[in-house]
Amino acid sequence: MNGRTVLERFPAGGPRGSWPAEEFAHARRLEGQPAEVVMDLATDMFLVIVRGESAGGEAVA
Repeated sequence: MNGRTVLERFPAGGPRGSWPAEEFAHARRLEGQPAEVVMDLATDMFLVIVRGESAGGEAVA
């Protein structure tokens, strides 16, 4: 396992000018979680992730 936890998934084809994954990640960072956004090319989704084992969510290999 690579130590990532997926907090939320967002479709890549969102409305123009809308950045829901970035907004969600920003809100998590304000709460103290080191959230970041990555692109999952296989599913065409933006994933908001936290690196490390202690985030408590859906782990990804």
